Amino acid sequence: MKIGPTTIEDTFAEAFPMRYSKIIVTAISERWLNAAIAEFSGYGSSVIGCDAEVGVEKRLDESMTPDGRPGVSFMVFGFSEDAVQKAIVNRTGQCLMTCPTTAVFDGLISNDNAQQNESSATIPLGKHLRFFGDGFQKSKLIGERRFWRIPVMDGEFIVEDTIGVAKGVAGGNFLMLARDQATCLAAAEKAVDAISQLDDVITPFPGGVVRSGSKVGSKYEKLRASTNEAYCPTLIGRVESNLPEGVGCVYEIVIDGAEFDTVAHATKIGIKAAVGEGVVSISAGNYGGKLGKHHFHLRQLFE
Repeated sequence: MKIGPTTIEDTFAEAFPMRYSKIIVTAISERWLNAAIAEFSGYGSSVIGCDAEVGVEKRLDESMTPDGRPGVSFMVFGFSEDAVQKAIVNRTGQCLMTCPTTAVFDGLISNDNAQQNESSATIPLGKHLRFFGDGFQKSKLIGERRFWRIPVMDGEFIVEDTIGVAKGVAGGNFLMLARDQATCLAAAEKAVDAISQLDDVITPFPGGVVRSGSKVGSKYEKLRASTNEAYCPTLIGRVESNLPEGVGCVYEIVIDGAEFDTVAHATKIGIKAAVGEGVVSISAGNYGGKLGKHHFHLRQLFE
């Protein structure tokens, strides 16, 4: 199967059930919102080594936030509710409460667009962080939502008491196999830009792109994952390669989302944006179907 000059390989991506939360962070200006984004989402690319997979779902203008200020919606993915809670509490306390002017709100259960049927569970956030107020913190109930006002040196840090947690899907992916680095990087950037327009998905790696695609395991016993040598151009001739002739660079896009269909749609949109002259083929990372129960067959996305 081809889309333009690019072959879509007959393969599938594997993805995994995970839990996720969504939080809305606001700030007084774009400058301080950007500072919050950089801090909160740092070291959040893969649960192989990070406490969570974190990314910006979308930017929010003043009309879309609870306090009428510029905002951003984050999605945070982990293997369990406890893992998501620990990551969000730590990151909020260290990266958002310390950032000038920020406030933090639940973006899932309280969001009119949330998948309510999967989002009945809650995890504590402000309920933990309030103790930083050392007894001077105050709670405020607005409707059925409780917030904490924690005194800090520029005023008060406002944070929601609890936030929603839901079932999600993480690890959807596709690979772009191109003739050279410049072509492959341009294709990857187009794919990330297209996916960034969609709701309920993130691409958690740096700039949305992965250069170090991995396989399960390693010849070194202590490593859970190692480089996927079959897709490394510099190893052609030394290993059993999966690269067609003429491929000099491979990049991967990893997609986490709220539901199977959300990730499937994002994969399709990303691939459509990536194909073009110099992109030899589109493939996907999988482990024979044995590791992740969610399978995204690339060609079926376009049937």
